[in-house]
Amino acid sequence: MQNARAIAPRSNRVPIAGRQRGASRGRDDAPSLRDVTDWADITAAITKAIGGDREAGREDLRRCWDRLGSDDHAKRCVLAHYLADVQDDVNTEVAWDERALASHGLVGEDELTPIGIPSAAGLAPSLHLNLGDGYLRQGRTAEAHQELEAGLATAPALGVDRYGTMIRSGLEGLKTRLEAHS
Repeated sequence: MQNARAIAPRSNRVPIAGRQRGASRGRDDAPSLRDVTDWADITAAITKAIGGDREAGREDLRRCWDRLGSDDHAKRCVLAHYLADVQDDVNTEVAWDERALASHGLVGEDELTPIGIPSAAGLAPSLHLNLGDGYLRQGRTAEAHQELEAGLATAPALGVDRYGTMIRSGLEGLKTRLEAHS
């Protein structure tokens, strides 16, 4: 990755659970009024993006995004979270991270269970970490500090597992990098 993230690249993460490939969309993959993106489409796109086919993954993630309704906050949150990671420009990345965090505030606590995330609260520290990292790379240290504090405040929602350890480590790394800027 061209820009170092505060955490390991998402390609090192454990893939989202419960993935099944959906049916073919049909001619030219054009969405129809009845063509709604389901979790299987989203997890397939994420798997492609973090599995090494960044360009195709970005296209698939964007296609899923374009098919969502504005009130599908859980899917918008997850898609924006991963769309941020496949951007080549930090400003575009941060815009996607901001969308992910904004959508997260409207996600019900159990709405992410279909993809193996038992509690929506457990995703918040990662969202704050990624946004704080992006703000720091943009030189927006005050906003980066705010996101670090929010990430640390929500960290108790993380599990005691590899993912939780990775996010806590990322938050500590962001803290260290911010202290170096002070």
